[in-house]
Amino acid sequence: MNLKIRKVSAPVDVHSGWDELPWDGIQPNLLGEFMGDQPEHRPVVEFKIAYDAQFLYVTFKVGDRYVRAVANHYQDSVCWDSCVEFFFTPGPDVSEGYFNLEVNCGGTALFHFQKKQGQGVVPIPESDFNRIQIAHSQPETVEQELAGPVTWTLGYALPFDILRHYRSFEEPASGVTWRANFYKCGDRTSHPHWLTWSPVDNPRPNFHLPDFFGKVQFE
Repeated sequence: MNLKIRKVSAPVDVHSGWDELPWDGIQPNLLGEFMGDQPEHRPVVEFKIAYDAQFLYVTFKVGDRYVRAVANHYQDSVCWDSCVEFFFTPGPDVSEGYFNLEVNCGGTALFHFQKKQGQGVVPIPESDFNRIQIAHSQPETVEQELAGPVTWTLGYALPFDILRHYRSFEEPASGVTWRANFYKCGDRTSHPHWLTWSPVDNPRPNFHLPDFFGKVQFE
């Protein structure tokens, strides 16, 4: 899988709507693959991505059901909730390690850097994480699962300089390539599912397989 990351000329307000500037001019991408058995509930998940000199901007729109958000502390297991995830290597070589930024629908996150799954894991300190601007349409806590149709959005502005605390990489610019995958899960909802943007060939759901990351190139 391949996608282009559009460069924007002005900072993006993370509260900007899906169809508002600058997102209205950026092509959405679909999480069209899944892991494990065919899910009984398969949300419709789209994302858009952009950048400027300081930030990487990501926004998701999820047509969902069975929505929950009970993790409400940083570095909790947000994957058990209705959650969208961005795993990425800031460069073309996945062997140099990857970041996993996981955020549930209420805006609670887990953020790590690791060389391989479970090896050299570095939890990103909250002081760094707090510099990420996050906007979410659902309340922080959804204890009673929402069984009916719900469309929720989540977006963030990720400062590039945070990432440099954990590994070096080429300045994002036209032609620079990263590797990444985008995911949606709900491990402990009543209807669990594991959706991916770039296909992952593995018999069991596992997002920590960077060899299957797609290519993302800065325009």
